[in-house]
Amino acid sequence: MTIEWARLKPQAPIELGDRGITLRGDGGARVLLLHGLTGCPAELGYVAHWLRSRGRYHVSCPRLVNHGQPMALLARTRWRELVDSARDALLDSRAAARNEGVPLVVGGLSLGAVLSLILAAEYPDDVAGVACLAPTLFYDGWSVPWYHRLIGLVDYTPLKYFTYFREGEPYGLKDEALRAKIAHHYRHASLEDASTAAKVGYAHFPVRLFCEMRHVIEHCKRLLPRVRSPLLVVQAERDDVTGPRNANFILERVASERRELLLLKNSYHLVCADLERSAVAERLQAFCASLTAAAGARREERRDAALAA
Repeated sequence: MTIEWARLKPQAPIELGDRGITLRGDGGARVLLLHGLTGCPAELGYVAHWLRSRGRYHVSCPRLVNHGQPMALLARTRWRELVDSARDALLDSRAAARNEGVPLVVGGLSLGAVLSLILAAEYPDDVAGVACLAPTLFYDGWSVPWYHRLIGLVDYTPLKYFTYFREGEPYGLKDEALRAKIAHHYRHASLEDASTAAKVGYAHFPVRLFCEMRHVIEHCKRLLPRVRSPLLVVQAERDDVTGPRNANFILERVASERRELLLLKNSYHLVCADLERSAVAERLQAFCASLTAAAGARREERRDAALAA
């Protein structure tokens, strides 16, 4: 990452062509997946389509608040807005899952994984399972620059309003072909022009938004003991942004009886799009299938009990 400085003029919201990915299914579960900070729903597209085609699940990947909007608007996003955005998506999915009588699985990538844990803690009776893909509680990956550790100090200074990190290689990807495509989009991206952000994410990270991310992370850490839904964590051993410490921290602190860990040896941070994306999708499908089967068994037990009474 390199540092860029700018004082952006206020920018008005733009009308986006879509609000995310919605894949309608007729299977036994609903799946809600949340993207990462400065990311977009497309980064979850491979996994979403796999779950729809193989599991027949209804899959939703909504766009988090202000993502896809001009940089000046994204940079002003507060941490509670991010949480509220995820909560609104959960409430919509919960209503549909209840109406259909199917379990609701919540998950996400990076920030999306953190938000999914928060939702599981807040709605333990509604979230049948949580899938955390490259969860981000500590920025301790091998490509994170040393000055990222100063974010906690910058949060108390006006510098955060004018400072931006420009993303550099490997862009969270070990897949060289996909990395080249991202580099092509990001090479000429400027802070004033975020026209491609809705499709491929942002080339810049507002430091102001990183400061807000700190509050989301601390909120999640406090809630981890309240998470009791079955949990799947997917972590790359060589994650360039968030190392295995993140997975271990979560698995050691949640109250879930069922805890699974998938360690990847040939991926970086974007585990759902990188070289082992099919292994990630297959494991997530198996996780959802087991929850669907468990929910079906419980329905059978209740029916038998009602008949016996």
